[in-house]
Amino acid sequence: MVYTVTLNPALDYEVLVDGFLPGSLNRTKHENMHFGGKGVNVSTVLHSLDVETAALGFVAGFTGKALEDGLKAAGIQTDFVHLAEGLTRVNVKISSGDGGGETEINSQGPAIPAQALEALLQKLDRLETGDVLVLAGSLPMGLSGDTYQNILSRVEGRGVLTVVDAAKDLLRGVLPYRPFLIKPNSAELGDLFGKDSLTEGEIHFFARNLQSQGARNVLVSMAGEGSLLLDENGVCRRLGVPPGSVRHTVGAGDSMVAGFLAGWLESRDYAAAHRMGAAAGSATAFSDSLATGEEIRALLHAFS
Repeated sequence: MVYTVTLNPALDYEVLVDGFLPGSLNRTKHENMHFGGKGVNVSTVLHSLDVETAALGFVAGFTGKALEDGLKAAGIQTDFVHLAEGLTRVNVKISSGDGGGETEINSQGPAIPAQALEALLQKLDRLETGDVLVLAGSLPMGLSGDTYQNILSRVEGRGVLTVVDAAKDLLRGVLPYRPFLIKPNSAELGDLFGKDSLTEGEIHFFARNLQSQGARNVLVSMAGEGSLLLDENGVCRRLGVPPGSVRHTVGAGDSMVAGFLAGWLESRDYAAAHRMGAAAGSATAFSDSLATGEEIRALLHAFS
């Protein structure tokens, strides 16, 4: 079973307008609402690839109920901690059809009291050898910067494979716990080492640095340049991107994590896992929402 933890999930509301004008009335041409947060995205794509998964984290208010009900309706198992106060986030992404780019508005989300965090940790106590735990995304209000370390400490020594998709100090802090996989993108990798942009050689060098600090496998997504995997055997693999039109970038990195896990759980082979991860990330980028299992498998041939 793959358990995903999203400490700050959201309803993601995406709209397309002809030409976004700040300070004016804008009418939409297209709207889409989906259930988001990085871990939730991972569970959604895993489910589409027929991998057993459960989404954990915190939800609050009527927006939290909508998120939980929507995931259950899609057949995804959930086991959220319900907060007494606040609202689960609604994040807004406005795409301007005239080439004006994208504008994002991300909500803060509810504060997490100490007793709610303990309730989540108790849920994680049931994880067993062979289970996978995915920690993804930012921390909400009320949680300390060492929250991910505390979670990994809680499952340490039980044979649980851990995956972390986070940035900056959140990522650096988990390395001593030897996560099975970390997945920074190239910009996040540069931030970790104080560089604005990285060459492929630098990406490889810094991935090895993270591996030397404890990460077993380092998967770096590089947007239109593809991805690089440095596996625990010291093998570096590089994959590009297949031909296609990018339509939707939200969740592409999360899809890559899900695809990698699905591929590895099926084959126990890092090359196959990398191919499935690359196909999943590309399939989401080429669609209007998170990719389906059928869309992902259709792109696998591009990486054979």
